[in-house]
This record gives sequence, structure tokens and C-alpha cells, in this order.
Amino acid sequence: MGVLVFGRTGQVAMELQRAGGVTVLGRAEADLTDPEACAAAIRAARPDAVINAAAYTAVDQAETEEALATVINGDAPGAMARACAGLGVPLVQISTDYVFAGDGQEPWKPDDPTAPLGAYGRSKRAGEEAVRDAGGVHAILRTSWVVSAHGRNFVRTMLRLGAERDRLTIVADQIGGPTAAAPIAAACLSIAAELQRSPEKTGTYHFAGAPDVSWAGFAREIFARSGTRCMVEDIPTSAYPTPARRPLNSRLDCRATEAAFGIARPDWRADLAAILADLGMSGTGGRGDGS
Repeated sequence: MGVLVFGRTGQVAMELQRAGGVTVLGRAEADLTDPEACAAAIRAARPDAVINAAAYTAVDQAETEEALATVINGDAPGAMARACAGLGVPLVQISTDYVFAGDGQEPWKPDDPTAPLGAYGRSKRAGEEAVRDAGGVHAILRTSWVVSAHGRNFVRTMLRLGAERDRLTIVADQIGGPTAAAPIAAACLSIAAELQRSPEKTGTYHFAGAPDVSWAGFAREIFARSGTRCMVEDIPTSAYPTPARRPLNSRLDCRATEAAFGIARPDWRADLAAILADLGMSGTGGRGDGS
């Protein structure tokens, strides 16, 4: 299957390249600030499927650059989706838990109402709506808390700060599923292939690591597994103000994804061990509590 991937340096895009068998378009080949150029690239390549692994992901910066974020996260996926619909090929669009308000404690289902708290979430919701409106075969795959051995992410930040400090204060009232980029990439490829065989599975799906955990609990596990001697002090979100509001409840109900595609939630603890191994860390500290 010839798969065209938008994105070259992002976490999921890099894992898609690792998996092999894909054609990757970076910014030089297809700039998402020019949506029609993205559509033209699809029509020129005539792939069997398209995965959009590129996005504007600067959550706080989006508060002052919402127009730009909406072009990249909203208009560009819409143009891609229309091009895919015209060719009759499936599109897998990666989205986010930030489309939800983040209240309550129940996992969000794919058909729950969206109510983004900030510009980033609104821009990603615009992309979801544009993909659906195109009318082609697609899967919108919402995920959360993406981590890997490369790029800017929570694991790498904690390892850097944990090596510099004896104690860190980490938010403990935001709950979600850390999700490694490698299983996201594998899920995207599997879904793209299945949509070719079964286009009736078009729709919106969730994919996040298990079990659900707080950022503070995730940090403790990172330090325990990497042998980093850094204590974690729990704090509420209110004690760590940011330009963009974060959802407190990022739990995602992933049962529809398993039912449609046979893809279960990955265990982020095993994936964390793989990330640490990628970074050359043996995890001599043993296993933490993951609380």
C-alpha cells in the first residue's frame, strides 16, 4: 500500500518513517500554511492512503496565533480530505483530546459534544469538521499526551529537569493516557489499510495509552524507571497557570477503535521502557508506582 504522510520531523511522523513503506512530505514539499499546495501534492502522488501527521502543536502560542493555527490544523486537513475524496482514497487525520472541555471524570466517547477550552483545541476541531464535511473515507484519530525518544515532549523534559533538580512540582489534577508515538504510527497504518478494505468504518475514533494517570504520577514513573533521583510534589493546575487552559479530564474511551480495527490501548509503561531504551537509559531504578 502506497501511503503518503504529511509531516517529517514530528513525533508520529518520525515513527511512521521508522516503520517504512511510506512517502513523507515535509514543509519543503508541502507547507500546511498553503492548504491547496497540500491538496495538489496528494493529487500528484495518487497514493493508496494519506496520513496527516503534521500540525501546529504550540498550545500556548496558539492563543496569540489562532488564525495561523486554524490554517494549519483546520484548513489544510480540509483541503487534504477533499483531495482524498476526489481520488477515492482514505485519510487518517490525527486529532486531540483538547477538543473536549475536560470536565467530569468519565472517559470521553468519540461522539461526545466537543467544547475546546483554547485556540489549539478550536483549530483541531475545525480540522475534524473539515475532514467530515469533505465526504470521503476517513478516520479522525484523537489521541493524548504524545511522547517519544525524540522531539519536545514530557518524557524528555522530565529527564532533563530531573537531572538538574532534586524536586519538581508537577500538576496532579489533570488525568489522561500517555501515548507513545510508535503505537500511534502503527495504529494509523493499520487503520489506513482497513479503511481501504472496509470504507464503511469511516468515523471518529480514540487511541490513548493505558492506564490513565496524572502528570505527577507519570513523572514519578519516568524517574523510577530511569533511575532519576528526583522527588515529585503534587500541585493543582491552579498553581501552574499557563496562557492556554488545559483539560483536567483527558481520559479517552477507546473501545470503538478496538471493536472496529482490533487495536487495543497500548500500555504506556511498556512504551516508556522502550523510549528509555531508545535514549540509552537502562532503567536501573526499577519500576515506580504509576499513581
